[in-house]
Order: sequence, then C-alpha cells, then structure tokens
Amino acid sequence: MSVMASAGIAETTLIHGEAGPNRGARAEALQWYADQVAERSGGDIKIDIQWGGALFKAKAAMQSIADGVADMGSVIAVYYPQDMVTYGIADLPLNNPDAWVGMRATDELMRTSEAIQNNLADRDLKYIGTWTTSQVNIGCKGTEIRTAADIAGKKVRGVGAYGKVMGEEGANLVSMSIYDAYQGLDTGLIDCSQGYSYAVAALKQAEVMDSYTLLNWGQVGGLGIFMNLDAYEGLSDEQRAVIDQTGMDMADEFGRLITAANDAAIAEMKEQGVEIIELPEEERAKLVSAGEKFLAEWVETADGAGLEGQALLDEYRGLIAKWTEERDTNGYPWEAATN
Repeated sequence: MSVMASAGIAETTLIHGEAGPNRGARAEALQWYADQVAERSGGDIKIDIQWGGALFKAKAAMQSIADGVADMGSVIAVYYPQDMVTYGIADLPLNNPDAWVGMRATDELMRTSEAIQNNLADRDLKYIGTWTTSQVNIGCKGTEIRTAADIAGKKVRGVGAYGKVMGEEGANLVSMSIYDAYQGLDTGLIDCSQGYSYAVAALKQAEVMDSYTLLNWGQVGGLGIFMNLDAYEGLSDEQRAVIDQTGMDMADEFGRLITAANDAAIAEMKEQGVEIIELPEEERAKLVSAGEKFLAEWVETADGAGLEGQALLDEYRGLIAKWTEERDTNGYPWEAATN
C-alpha cells in the first residue's frame, strides 16, 4: 500500500493481483469494483490491478496476499482446501443454481460469521467480495444427458465435487482443463464437459457440441477478493467502509453481467443447432442426493480446522433460502433499476 501526496491531497493506492486476463465478465466486474472504490471515496483510494498473473499465479494468490506481495487480490478456494475451507463452502454441490442468490448467500456468510472472520485473520486475510462461475451444466458431442443414468459410461471432463458426483453416477472422469475441452470434444477424447454457459460461448465450444444439459443443480462460488489484513486495518474507518460496501455491491453488478452473458450464450447455442435440454426435477434431485457424501466430507474438513462445520453448512443453506425468497419476492436488483 502506498500513500501519495500531491498538492496537499493524499491518495491511497492498493495493489491488486489478478491471475486472469483483462477480459470477460469477471474482469469487467473487478474493474467496476476498482472504479467504484475510486468514485465512492472521492479519489481517496485507487486500486491498481495487475492483470494476467504479473504479481502471482492463481495457485500462489492466498499466500502472496497474506505475505504482502500485493495489498489485495483474487483468490480461488479450490486451490486451498485446508486454508480456505470456510470459503470452499460456496463450491459444494448444493441445490443452489442461481448465480446472484449464491453470491449473496456466500457474501453474507463470509461477512457475518465470526468463526470465519477469525479463521481468515489467522491467515492474515480479510474477505472483501465474491464472484461465481455460475451454474454448472454439461455439454456433449454425439450423445445427450437427459437423466442422471445417462451419465454412466460417458467420458466426462468433470472437476471439483460436481465432477466427483458424476464419477459416482458412473462417468469415466478425464482430467482436463476447460480450455482443452474444445479439442477433447472434437477428437472424441471426451464425450461431455462440465462447464458454464458464458464459458462455452467464450471458448466457442458450441462448435463441437450437439447437446447442452441445464442441470439446475449448483455452482462453483469460491472465488473472490481478499485483502491483506494489515493493509486493511491500516485504512481509515471511512476507507474500510467504502472497500466493504463496494465489495458487497459487486455481487449485484456481477450477477447482472453473468446472468446476461449466460442467457446470451444459451441463445447463441440454440442458433448454432445445439439441443438445449432441461434436466427434469426428479433427475436433478438424484444429483443433489449424490452430492451429500461430499458435503459430509467438507463438514469433516471444517471440523478438523476447529470450526463447527455442520452449523456453518446449515447457516449457509438458510442464507440460500433467504436470498431465493428475496429474488422470488422482489426480483433481481438490476431489474428494479431498469423498471
């Protein structure tokens, strides 16, 4: 953190490390965050985003922020199953497919749980705001997934707990990055790939897909902004309030961006001749049920970290229900803004 004086005006510059490139919906939301912090602070705080892993790669983000390599940065929980077990709750295969609901529930849990705050403080970290990959779906070439049983025997690129559930359903899991899935589908190395609608569009995977099944199941939500605790505590009360409130509001902005991007991606897939399949409710329930095993594993890991895992999971489920009701009653906040 640097404080620059010019013409009697002090400006606090915070360095943010981001492993990804400056493009796409998440990058747009991060830039929105930086711009809003500058605007809301009246130019008192500037966030200098270092894109493309210039400061550290994704797998080194947590420790680099804790060590002060940057004042703040983007962290992906799956790379730190022990240290970021609290944030990993957002990656669990719950009945939680709505991007905005998931982010709001995650954000409230991370902000209000004293146990989580203390767990992060032990690692010299402060939670600031959250994103999500949005709903996990599955695209296939030469085949379709219309029921949970259809997963059996398929060569599937599946990752995290969602991939593990597909393995439990009989899929032959293939270790492959989402960036290699186009070639994998094209060559027949895989039959299907776990993914997210906006990413399918960005990576042009619809060109090698015949079907795309909307699972209405869950999402990977353990990715967001964290700050070095000393840097955060070195800010004034007014500055911390701007940093926190803007981080909370980022869920609304990213929710707007990612919902629009996903809707556009599905419309584009239809235009390209990809069959869009909606998994029936009773079939989705089978996947949710199969995921319970991995929720229990998370609870065990959380307990091992000195947390009350089941209590946190129950609280998180309650928050998902709370924000689902808010959406159903009042709609999305960006819809109200445009009406």
